[in-house]
Amino acid sequence: MGMESSPEAPQPVRTVMQAVGGWIGRLGHIWVEGQIAELTRRGATVFITLRDPVANVSARVVCPVRTLEATASPPQAGARVVIHAKPDFWVARGTFSLLALEIRHVGLGELLARLEQLRATLAAEGLFADTRKRPLPFLPGTVGLVCGRDSAAERDVLENGKRRWPAVRFEVREVAVQGDRAVGEVLEALKDLDAHPEVDVIVIARGGGSLEDLLPFSDEALVRAVAATRTPVVSAIGHEQDNPLLDLVADVRASTPTDAAKQTVPDVAEQLHLIHQLRDRGRRVLQGGIAREQEWLRSVRSRPALADPLREIDRLAEQVTGLRDRARRCLHTALSSASADLSHTRARLLALSPATTLARGYAIVQRDDGTVLRSAQQTSPGEALRVRFAEDSLAVTAGDTIDQENSS
Repeated sequence: MGMESSPEAPQPVRTVMQAVGGWIGRLGHIWVEGQIAELTRRGATVFITLRDPVANVSARVVCPVRTLEATASPPQAGARVVIHAKPDFWVARGTFSLLALEIRHVGLGELLARLEQLRATLAAEGLFADTRKRPLPFLPGTVGLVCGRDSAAERDVLENGKRRWPAVRFEVREVAVQGDRAVGEVLEALKDLDAHPEVDVIVIARGGGSLEDLLPFSDEALVRAVAATRTPVVSAIGHEQDNPLLDLVADVRASTPTDAAKQTVPDVAEQLHLIHQLRDRGRRVLQGGIAREQEWLRSVRSRPALADPLREIDRLAEQVTGLRDRARRCLHTALSSASADLSHTRARLLALSPATTLARGYAIVQRDDGTVLRSAQQTSPGEALRVRFAEDSLAVTAGDTIDQENSS
């Protein structure tokens, strides 16, 4: 039940603190896991700051020296431990702490199991998916580098980067790369470089180390921060056999810091060689195209129409002359045939013409109205008739009719 209180009857501080201490005291003993952020000895007492590896939460632990020394290998700052403790509340100052009864190191197998569980969780959220990984810029103007202070990793990245492309610039952030301060400093450097307007790619580099040394680079907060950056990130943690979670979430994973420099900065000699190759290839393609066009032009020029244009004119002139002669022959043949037909028709006409008959000594007897008489019986005695000869005619008067038999 809550304590009775009101504005008119408030509870004194000592009563409230004693009540809080009583409630905390009823919690009993508890096992707590965390990372030692700070460890200070003061006489027979050791004061420990125990930090949660994921959240920004810490607790004060009071440990007798004998309890700390009872551990096979007394832990140091940065170690992951499990503490059997009793919650305690100091009423005089109103401070909460844990009274350590036993301290144990987190075993390697247990660390690996927890890392695997975290890996599965983050993979299920899609943080390791290839679809979200961004390509690196071809030629970064400025490369952000997060590395240890005066480390070999820093020298490898800077020297190889400058050797490959002398004009490249680096923004270096030297941080702690192991221990309890590593995660916080790497996060701060990552945030600073990601906000830098000239940084095109960020390299997080560290030399090899044990699993415990590389634990900061499997920290969930750091992994999520890398996934949220707007700038592509290259992970160069450890060597080929090392595999912290940062390698999985980074856009590019480099096996060593030297490899990170090679993947981030292009080699000017290689690029110049590539340019020469492409230029030679372009020249060959252009020359081949010009040669094909020249060959086509020579082929076109060798055609008769272009090689000797007058020959075509002469051929067409011969064709016109031939057609003209053919037309003349056809017309002459047609005229000759028509003339022969006309001659035959005229001969037939002359043969059938009465004038021809008259020219042979015959005559035509006609009345005055032009009617041709075919028989003497068609006349009447004394009738005026006209006898037509070939050259002239004669007017006569019909007499009596004479039979053909009597006349003979």
